[in-house]
Amino acid sequence: MLGLGSVHQNLLWILMDKKEKLKRDYGIEISIIAIADSSGIAVNQNGFDPRGVIALKTGEGHVREFSTFRGDDTAETIESLSLDLIFEATPVDIETGGIALEICRAALLRSVSVVLANKGPVVKEGNELRRLAEKNKCGFEYSATVCGGLPILNIGRRDMIAGEIKELTGVFNGTSNFVINAMKNGVNFDDAVKEAQMIGAAEADPSLDIGGWDTAFKLLIIANTMLGADLTLSDISVEGIDGVSADMILAEEKAGNTIKLIAAARDGKYTVKPTVVSKNSFLGSIEGWEMGVEIHSDIYGISYHKLFEKEPIPTAASMLRDAVNIFAGK
Repeated sequence: MLGLGSVHQNLLWILMDKKEKLKRDYGIEISIIAIADSSGIAVNQNGFDPRGVIALKTGEGHVREFSTFRGDDTAETIESLSLDLIFEATPVDIETGGIALEICRAALLRSVSVVLANKGPVVKEGNELRRLAEKNKCGFEYSATVCGGLPILNIGRRDMIAGEIKELTGVFNGTSNFVINAMKNGVNFDDAVKEAQMIGAAEADPSLDIGGWDTAFKLLIIANTMLGADLTLSDISVEGIDGVSADMILAEEKAGNTIKLIAAARDGKYTVKPTVVSKNSFLGSIEGWEMGVEIHSDIYGISYHKLFEKEPIPTAASMLRDAVNIFAGK
């Protein structure tokens, strides 16, 4: 388990709470034998007690405090271990993919499955990593990277068999949606961003959210995974909500409309931009911490999917879902 922030702490709680159900319903038992944070990696072949790990991190402790600490060369230590699966949720490095990309490559080359909440490796080299997993007959899943608990990737890959997605639009970033909604209610832009940071939904540097880049990352992952594209970020036109004012929002409100940061894949073009939509439309109905996607298909009609996610529990659950999908029935 690489990265011990809120997502993986919640995953540890879920693994405890659902231990018997996982064994009974899916024949799966998960033992976490290695944990890593910014201080390095610790290894316990008998499995770590999830409660102890959670207590350490909620007390602002570090992995180096464990007696089984191995050092700060996480990648080298992982290479020495016998593993079935890596859960990866370290901080995102979009520029290079970071050490997470290096670890993913190495794991897949030796047939160790990987489940990601970290978008970096998928955005940077997702197609390469998918090919490696296929070649080495292991799992590479990352549904948690796109709207947390909303199973967009599963819907497109698994549930629309033989279908062709003609158009896809969505609101993928809860922070931007929250900020626009707060401005509508009289909160100024900077204060709305600070409020999102205070409740832990926005990062210390929220520029990826309000600049539209987090939405673009998700659109790229969707396009390359579901739509058969081979995009890089330069193929997506990106505009954030920085230029959206309270006056603009209120003017549209009077006309029965609203403004949303919309990701769109249609007619071979991929865009992220603030868009005026009717309040009565599906996309216009996505409020606050909700995220949603509208999918137009040739044989499955038009489908609408929406999720409320203010806390990271659904994202953590998505990582578990991916692990079960890899190993159930093996």
